[in-house]
Amino acid sequence: MLVAAAVCPHPPLLVPELAGAAAPELDELRAACAVAMDALRAAGPDVIVVVGGADRSGAYGADAAGSLAPWGVDVRVGAGEPVLPLSLSVGRWLLERQGMAVSGFHAVPFDASAETCAALGERLAGVPGRVGMLVMADGSARLTEKSPGYLDERAQPYNAAIVAALARAEVPALDPREAAELWVAGRAALQVLAGAGGRLNGEILYDDAPYGVGYFVARWAE
Repeated sequence: MLVAAAVCPHPPLLVPELAGAAAPELDELRAACAVAMDALRAAGPDVIVVVGGADRSGAYGADAAGSLAPWGVDVRVGAGEPVLPLSLSVGRWLLERQGMAVSGFHAVPFDASAETCAALGERLAGVPGRVGMLVMADGSARLTEKSPGYLDERAQPYNAAIVAALARAEVPALDPREAAELWVAGRAALQVLAGAGGRLNGEILYDDAPYGVGYFVARWAE
């Protein structure tokens, strides 16, 4: 049963070593992620699973490692050969930063259908015991003219709808094609959370677009 969830973004610059002198620009975001992690721990979950988007699906054990070398600095998380995609590597970094253990990692394809995502969420929440879920999800990267995908007028209301739903401990229906057009990297991971169910209360801890990409942090708890 899902008893708590945290939603955090996964930009490489969240890790200070990659941001360099610009690291303070995301201090507020890091602090919000830390609060979400603490709330996840306070729920007393028996297992914590991390879900994030990737080019292909994959399930990884608790000891799986990741590296941020492809994004500029070989910051490593976990032990062994790096296998985790970016979203899960940043998720592991967030958990390790708070001294928290993880039970497993699940990569879901960016273009996975809503049905596939929901089925994974239901399966992850259906394991015995109290389940906590860390969902790594960026919003639209087309919010401003300086965004990686340039400005799309649809992006702001789309992003706002996601944030409003997360505040209610809900996930709106997200069309995969429109999400792809708006560069919403977190669409699939969020729909996994939707499939996990649970009657929880939501709170938004952060909602901004410092680099033209929607970054939001939410916590769900009983």
